Order: sequence, then structure tokens, then C-alpha cells
Amino acid sequence: MPINIPSHLPAKEILEKENIFIMDEKRAYSQDIRPLNIIILNIMPEKEKTETQLLRLLGNSPLQLNITFLRPETHTSKTTAIEHLKEFYTTFRHIQHKRYDGMIITGAPIEHLDYEEVSYWPEMQTIMDWTKTNVTSTLHICWGAQAGLYHHYGVNKYKLEKKCFGIFEHEVVDPTVKLLRGFDDLYYVPHSRHTDVLKEEIDQIPELQILSYSEKAGVCLVMSKDEKHVFLTGHPEYELTSLQDEYERDLAKGLEIDIPENYFRNNDPKNKPIQCWRSHANLLFVNWLNYYVYQETPYNWD
Repeated sequence: MPINIPSHLPAKEILEKENIFIMDEKRAYSQDIRPLNIIILNIMPEKEKTETQLLRLLGNSPLQLNITFLRPETHTSKTTAIEHLKEFYTTFRHIQHKRYDGMIITGAPIEHLDYEEVSYWPEMQTIMDWTKTNVTSTLHICWGAQAGLYHHYGVNKYKLEKKCFGIFEHEVVDPTVKLLRGFDDLYYVPHSRHTDVLKEEIDQIPELQILSYSEKAGVCLVMSKDEKHVFLTGHPEYELTSLQDEYERDLAKGLEIDIPENYFRNNDPKNKPIQCWRSHANLLFVNWLNYYVYQETPYNWD
């Protein structure tokens, strides 16, 4: 899929080296098609890494996408240069009058806080309410999934005794759902979180459907029955070394951290991690774009 992004976005050079099809604005505008407009609310601390990870997965479909990056206006990032944010990101007040075919809301390492303690929570609530009328389908990831489940449906999050950290096997609950077309019965997803949502609570909400579950990592994929919201508690967008980087970072800080489960060959951190989730990650994003964005969005929003 051609992704239309700014020519000097740092992710562009990385993705081109990986043969991801990147299109500049001049070529995009010369094509007589209506591209999908995707907005990404990126609240991860290392925004450039997350940009690359998500664009890599969005680049595996024949659809043409225009990408817009959004950040909370009520929060100042400490780990991304302000010049990068000013050049490549917008804020909600500048786009609230627009409509988008799809939206991605990322996670953030703020699970230790109650939602109401998050400085930009009121802004998040406004944006999530806006998605009901101005976005065809929204994909929520990790903390973004927990926040979406809480805001839209009142699903609580619970602190885990031990961090859910590693690569976990998940079972497809309903293989007939379009989002899971082409999936194997069992597939793998990286997780890195200190909190969880309970299957029992979600099962009591008639508007929600659990699509995949792990005996160790719990609920992974949930979708609203109107198909406007997909909630993903893991990180299929993670690169091969993402969990290794987190593990080594916490070790360097002197924090108590277990070796990520099912990650290093023979569970030995001296060995290279094993890549076992890439194919299903690609399939998940392509299915979401095709069945819940492209097939459902109006050709002309007006």
C-alpha cells in the first residue's frame, strides 16, 4: 500500500529501506482515487519509534492512505523533540471539524495512574466521544484499549501482581469474524503491561464481543458489535527487539523485571529473540483497514 506521509518524516527513510511503499504528496495527488484518511493519536513516549512501527504495518495493503499524526494539546512530551511535534503533529482543535476513515489510539506507560489522574484525560474523553460521529472505525492499542473500554463501556482495569511481559499464545474465539479472517487457531502477540481487564466483566456487556483470549495474558482482542471500535490489549506492532530494549532499560535502572516470557531462544537473554508474531500482526492491520475502514466508510463523507 502506498502511504502518503511527509517526505522528511524520519520514519520514511527506514521504511523505504525495508521496501515499504511510500508515496510523496505530488504522486498521491496525481492519482484519480479517493485515499483513506487515517489519523493516529500517538501518546507513546518515543513517538518516532511508534510512528515507524505503525506505518510499517499500515504499509501492507493495496489501499492508499493519507496519514495524520495527532498529539494531546494538554500534555508536553518529555521524550520527543518539540521541533518534531510542531512539524509532524497536529492537535484536536485543528481537526475536530474533519472526518476520518480510520483512527488508531496508541498506548502509553501510565497504567499506574487512575484514568482521572492522567493530565490529558479530559482531552482524551473529548476525542473518544468525537470518534463516534467523525471516524468510521477506531483501533485502540494497549493502554489506549483499556482507556477506550473504560470510557465507552465502563470496563475497569486491575493491577497485576506481576507484569504481563513477553510473547503469549492466543486462541481465536470466533473465526467467522472478518477481523480474524486468515488467522490460525492459535497465534502470538507481544504484551507489556502492569494492568488487565477481566473477561468476566466484558462478557456482561452485550455491546462487546471478545475475539481472542490467552490463558496467560487474558483478553487480547475485543470489538464492539457495531464494528466501530476494536480494542487490542497487546502490541503486535512491536519490532523484534522492542521487548529486549524494555528489559535492558529496566535492568539498567535497577528495577525488578523478569525475563520476557517465550521471547529469547531457550529463555536466555544472551540469545536472539524469536520472531513469531509478524505475520498475524500484518494480517490484523490489513483486515481492519479492509473490512472495517475501506468497506464501510462512505466515499464522500459530506
